[in-house]
Amino acid sequence: MVKTLLVALVNLLLVILVAPFFEGFLRKLRAIVQSRKGPPIKQPFWDLLKLLGKENLQASQNPLFSLAPIITFGSVLVAALFTPMGTAPPFGFAGDLIVLVYFLTLASVGVMLGGSVTGSPYGVIGMGREMMLTLMVEIIVLASLIVGVIHAKSFDLGRISAWYREAGPNLSMMVAAIPFFLSIQVLVGKIPFDIPEADQEIMGGPFMEAPGSKLALYKWSYFAKQVILASLFLEVFIPWPKTGFIPLDLMTHLVKVFMVLLLVGLIDAVNPRLRVDQAISYFVGIWVVVTLAIAFALIGV
Repeated sequence: MVKTLLVALVNLLLVILVAPFFEGFLRKLRAIVQSRKGPPIKQPFWDLLKLLGKENLQASQNPLFSLAPIITFGSVLVAALFTPMGTAPPFGFAGDLIVLVYFLTLASVGVMLGGSVTGSPYGVIGMGREMMLTLMVEIIVLASLIVGVIHAKSFDLGRISAWYREAGPNLSMMVAAIPFFLSIQVLVGKIPFDIPEADQEIMGGPFMEAPGSKLALYKWSYFAKQVILASLFLEVFIPWPKTGFIPLDLMTHLVKVFMVLLLVGLIDAVNPRLRVDQAISYFVGIWVVVTLAIAFALIGV
């Protein structure tokens, strides 16, 4: 029990305290690639503290306006407890992959609720975008993970990771890793999948009426979601190396997460944005790859 509580505390600290600094590294990387000095690495953390100290204005009397950011942030924190981060998920005994995906989806639902009750047309447009991403991309993430489920014959993330560590590199798992990684870029709103026109009005639509503390919770949720998705990708598709010594495995995992997010930031910095028709073609290609991976897994490859 003590070990479970300690691992749970570490996971929460990673998504609450470390995630903003990872975001700071991504901003700094983009600035360096674009020949700018850029903000300091700790800037996202100071931004969050500043927002939390601002006056809490109410743009809507609908109770969902106040509940939405809490639902979003709370769902992400619970999702972190079901995510393996260097070791088995601390709350793995209470839920499996389905529960994790449920809470990640619930976080997106919180954003949709926040955008839909503001009374702003931008909020509704942004809510529609979030719904589209949830329907198109999170299903791809789940389909990629199903490949591991087929092999391990379990929805338990700890068992899936343990099976792959013992089995070694597998063709279907390597193919499934591709659509999962490409989906991370979409889910965290990085180029080439943010929007060139009306960036603030559409992408930031659900958050435009959110006052300081509520906006801080939304932003913090997105920072944390980056770490959760990167951790899930690494523990399922690149679970090596593992020593069995939790502190060392945790440090190794942090380095791996940093490298994945660094690659995400590099793609964001050097690529142009995609048009809508290009994005649709991209998603079709991802579906072809993930379908191929599932087919390989079913025949035991």
